[in-house]
Amino acid sequence: MFEDRAPDAGRFSPTDRRVVFLAALVLFVVMGMRQCIGLFILPIHQATGMTLAEISLAVAVGQLVWGAAQPLVGFWADKKGAWSVLMLGAMCVALGQICTIWADSLPVLLLTQGLLFPAGAAGGGFTILIGVVMARLGAEKRSLAGGLINAGGSLGQFALAPLTQKFIQAFSYHAGLIFLAASAILSMLPSRLLCGSGIFSVQGNSRKAEGKTADPAAPGLRVLLGQALRERSYLFLHASFFTCGFHVGMLSTHLPQEIHLHGQPPGVSAVSLALIGLCNVAGSVGVGFLGRRFRFKNLLTGLYFSRAALVALYLAAPKSAMTFYVFSALTGLVWLATVPPTAGLVSKLFGLRHMGTLYGLTLFTHQWGAFLGAFLGGLAVQHSGNLFWIWTADVALALAAALVCLPIKEKPQGAGG
Repeated sequence: MFEDRAPDAGRFSPTDRRVVFLAALVLFVVMGMRQCIGLFILPIHQATGMTLAEISLAVAVGQLVWGAAQPLVGFWADKKGAWSVLMLGAMCVALGQICTIWADSLPVLLLTQGLLFPAGAAGGGFTILIGVVMARLGAEKRSLAGGLINAGGSLGQFALAPLTQKFIQAFSYHAGLIFLAASAILSMLPSRLLCGSGIFSVQGNSRKAEGKTADPAAPGLRVLLGQALRERSYLFLHASFFTCGFHVGMLSTHLPQEIHLHGQPPGVSAVSLALIGLCNVAGSVGVGFLGRRFRFKNLLTGLYFSRAALVALYLAAPKSAMTFYVFSALTGLVWLATVPPTAGLVSKLFGLRHMGTLYGLTLFTHQWGAFLGAFLGGLAVQHSGNLFWIWTADVALALAAALVCLPIKEKPQGAGG
């Protein structure tokens, strides 16, 4: 359960802090935008006449495309470096948001929010950022670094959700889309600093580190993929991350609708999403610290059990604004806190040589869950007028994920990379 650490083994150097900060800043924008998508569903429905099920389908396809792109962009970054992936990703995100202004039918919305935006967001996501930063840091620093980078994404949700809602309310949802597109373009600056020359060069440093540590006899990607697909612990990790995707995809897409269905104003939705993001900062950083002391599989078990308990309590509570605020704050503590231990387990199992590809595959599984959470939530609202049975499925899946993490065989820290 516990792992030994040297007293100063996890101390960050000034350069370590800079690269972690830059990676967190990029994720601040990318994840912040992804968690704002639920704010646009009702405005697009009201302005275009598309049904909630149609809009939810486009968002759900976007969840799946984001996941499918993860191993591809991870492979690209492993081979060619991160900068080209981050740059093209930011451009696709901006284009997807701008073109959504003219999306008045399902095919167009599928192109903009189902393809361009999510594919671009994959290029600036956790897979790319954690891969290059983990290669720069020693094994004893990776858990905390992952938590700090993940916290940047949570802060993005905290900051961008209320700002986006203000643009929507003050002008129109078109203004909110333009704001997000501009944010994507601005994210190219920290991306360039992160992957540029000098002390900020994560890409250069990681390649030098790989050259020094890579075993010439280590298996290639094709062989490693075969090994991974036969490794029970890796498959268990996929199963648990599927549940994480269902939970996050359902809530990020349909929590604003859930709040609307219970008679609360739009401002409650924006504050609730912001609270999830703010509290996930504490959750991500806390799990990062705990990952230096406890085994990752035990942390994941605790996180999934906590999710099941929180949703069950929410279902039993009266649906006031305060209930949504408390639920969002507590949910934020475990929201994306599963990401650092999941990435850490992948690096422990297989090392860093093909980290982008192998972790990208787990995110693809995650996004199958997100696809179902987003799409089935829309169907539930369309046909039954509420999300009750989706919430119930979320509880059952979270309990199953907690149990499936227990048999994972976790190597000691540093054994994998």
